Amino acid sequence: MNDGSADEQLLKLVSPGSGPAISDVINLMQAIDKLLPSNDGLKWFNLLYLKVTSAVEGQLPGGGWSDAPWLTRLDVIFAGLYFSAVAGFLSHKDIPASWEALFEARYTPGIDRVQFALAGMNAHINRDLAFALLQTDAEFKLQPDLNSPQHDDFERVNGLLESVIPVALKFLATGILGEAAQDTGKIGRLLAIWNVRAARDLAWDFSDHLRHLQGLSRDVAITAQDKLTGVIGRTILLST
Repeated sequence: MNDGSADEQLLKLVSPGSGPAISDVINLMQAIDKLLPSNDGLKWFNLLYLKVTSAVEGQLPGGGWSDAPWLTRLDVIFAGLYFSAVAGFLSHKDIPASWEALFEARYTPGIDRVQFALAGMNAHINRDLAFALLQTDAEFKLQPDLNSPQHDDFERVNGLLESVIPVALKFLATGILGEAAQDTGKIGRLLAIWNVRAARDLAWDFSDHLRHLQGLSRDVAITAQDKLTGVIGRTILLST
């Protein structure tokens, strides 16, 4: 475990959140990466998120995005939910069950870097992405359907992530200077449990479902999704 000083500095970093641009998000993730020690599992989710965000940002699809302002805003809001979850945990506030799985296991020995990375990705996409979609759509006064330009961009990001994430996970397992190589076969086994395209598509559907719920029904749906996401996260962390 750390002596608490890294967490104090981490809280100072994440509490204001990032600025309004993707470059601000990347800069904050880079600062977190530099701060966290290698025995902190959060470091490996943050590094995966950083590498994936940077790679997707640098791979403009042919013809460009259909609605670049919407997609950029979605990415910034989405990242902000990660920073908020970290700040909530470090401030001893109630946080979603989906994030507890990763935060509670941060210093647990015997868990591979790719497990920490995918447990965080699971929490962030299965829990946070639906809320990021709803907030972005509200800001743009949109209700995109499956034939919308926004959904086209969303699906193109899915394709980019499917190509980027396995490469980034292999880097986490074997390519980090000063870190011992880990089992790359575990990457395939974990991706068989957790698929990024399926998770993101379900998040789109869940956001649309929540759009039509209010009150207790909405709370029940959110709680059930959050608990299921936490179970999946723990399954990823316990995988051998």
